[in-house]
Amino acid sequence: MADDGGSSGRLRRLYNAPPPGDLVVLMAQFVKNPYVVRLLTYRFPGSGKGEDAELYGHKLGNLIMIALLSITEDFYKAIRLFQKIFSIKGDFLPATREKVSICAKTIEGKLIYGESKIDLGKYSGKRILEKVFLEPTNAGANKKAVKSIMRAEIIIAGPGDLYTTILPVLIVEDIQKALKKSKALKIFVVNVANKPFETKGYDVADYINAVKRHLGSFPFDKIIANSDFSIGIPKGYKYQYVSYKKAKKTSSIKLITSDIVDRAFPLYHNSAQLAKTIVENI
Repeated sequence: MADDGGSSGRLRRLYNAPPPGDLVVLMAQFVKNPYVVRLLTYRFPGSGKGEDAELYGHKLGNLIMIALLSITEDFYKAIRLFQKIFSIKGDFLPATREKVSICAKTIEGKLIYGESKIDLGKYSGKRILEKVFLEPTNAGANKKAVKSIMRAEIIIAGPGDLYTTILPVLIVEDIQKALKKSKALKIFVVNVANKPFETKGYDVADYINAVKRHLGSFPFDKIIANSDFSIGIPKGYKYQYVSYKKAKKTSSIKLITSDIVDRAFPLYHNSAQLAKTIVENI
């Protein structure tokens, strides 16, 4: 809900609407027809850096969501209608109903405003993050999301960008309170590879420490990490595999390692192998 870059950011500015991108991508994964998935995730050719009202660079699913918002005049009704049209089951609940932005503090104490600047390292100085926070800092949680957390049997956080995707959800005050109170089995999935400007050089232990810095504790029971580093990461990508050597020596959290890398594109997980690993460890 804090996305301000690409197609989502442009639509957010143009229509004063919640950014639809992450929700559309998530919902598309639950569509059975592969052609519909391709349609919803289709991006119109051209750069997404131009004028907000231009078509190029926009994702079709994002445009559909904004159209449904215009029809229903309610973002949550738009989500449900999107699900009905494309036969998508499940609940998709934004962490907050408020219009929020992400801010970050670097290890030098420099403040960076905006998800896209943080994500792409578009600032000077040491591009190493210390902490992220939301503006407004007291953004209220989506009550339905809080209720879902409290009645869940299993809660999984990740994979995703640590500072611009996962932590911005967890730091919403009532979300983190519910997470800590919940009796569910809580699993944290660590990324396969570290992203430049966010987690460069991170070990699994550093992911744990980052969560502790933001929440005061690490409220997860188990951690899942990739164990196969044999596939070469394509040249041009300044990513490196996430190691777990330090975590294995220093952390008391149960660490589960498995070959869950996507061999076709080793920045990502193999979703089937990740799902299998989760199921085997619940």
